[in-house]
Amino acid sequence: MSSSDTLTPETGPPGPVLDFADNRLLIDLCGPYDQHLAAIEKAYEIQIVRRGNFLTLLGEATATEAAAQTLQTLYARLEGGRTVEPADVDMVLRMGTSAKDTGVRAGDQIEMPISGGIEIQTRKKRVEPRTKAQKAYVESLFNNELAFGIGPAGTGKTYLAVAVGVSMFLSGKVDKIILSRPAVEAGERLGFLPGTQDEKIDPYMQPLYDALNDFLPGKQLAKLREEKTIEIAPLAFMRGRTLSNAFVVLDEAQNATAMQMKMFLTRLGEGSRMVITGDRTQIDLPRGQASGLADAERLLKSIPKISFNYFTSKDVVRHPLVAAIIEAYEAEAERALNRDG
Repeated sequence: MSSSDTLTPETGPPGPVLDFADNRLLIDLCGPYDQHLAAIEKAYEIQIVRRGNFLTLLGEATATEAAAQTLQTLYARLEGGRTVEPADVDMVLRMGTSAKDTGVRAGDQIEMPISGGIEIQTRKKRVEPRTKAQKAYVESLFNNELAFGIGPAGTGKTYLAVAVGVSMFLSGKVDKIILSRPAVEAGERLGFLPGTQDEKIDPYMQPLYDALNDFLPGKQLAKLREEKTIEIAPLAFMRGRTLSNAFVVLDEAQNATAMQMKMFLTRLGEGSRMVITGDRTQIDLPRGQASGLADAERLLKSIPKISFNYFTSKDVVRHPLVAAIIEAYEAEAERALNRDG
């Protein structure tokens, strides 16, 4: 454990003392080599001292109170028969309120960290949103027939959409899942590439395969694809179809042209849900070609029952360096805008 039993000036005065009755659950709460406690210490800038079944929190009052609530939330999760992994600790920390982020004072009411509140059940795993933006996004996927998820890479836009699609399919709310992406690099030349149709488009569709493999057993997925109950196809293959009773995802929508976007959106049929995901900073269309995602955002934002959900670098749930990289590029783009302005 990163903590010591010595009180230092940096640590601050003793705060809450938490008593956890079940020692086995406490071990899981602390994590291997107390790595969960270390993550909480770092997030709230406090120190946690463990003696037997007691955890003493040392530091600023508002920070230790918030950390205590985080620990209690995670322990309640364990009492409910759930596991606590590093991703779960990260989720509760992101969804909760840190005293140092809100500027609350000692004695103020601190918001209880949210343990998710929403779970997406698939055949292989249970998925939970890990940030407030992800939680709002998942809610909109269940509540709206057409939803947009816009933001940088690594924020879970496509992954959560596919998880919701699988969940709705398994519960019988839709009859099929259709996943699509623009095959920008191949353009109209797919027919000239060697191999079968699937071999030509597979490299562009791989992220969608990866998400599905996380949620469905391999044999079941293969059977569903063979039966065309789950389809993965380039955007160009959607023309002329009416997509009814289906959960439909268009990924990398920033690479769809305005005409392609209109074509895709008008495929929506009875009983279907449609999700459009994209990153406005990664447009690969030829210079001068307008992005259909930006066009749709401009034209559809005022229409009721169409939701737009936005993500930032703070919602990145990949390697921490990904968030740092995105922030660096965003800062450079803002500097360039200020220079041009």
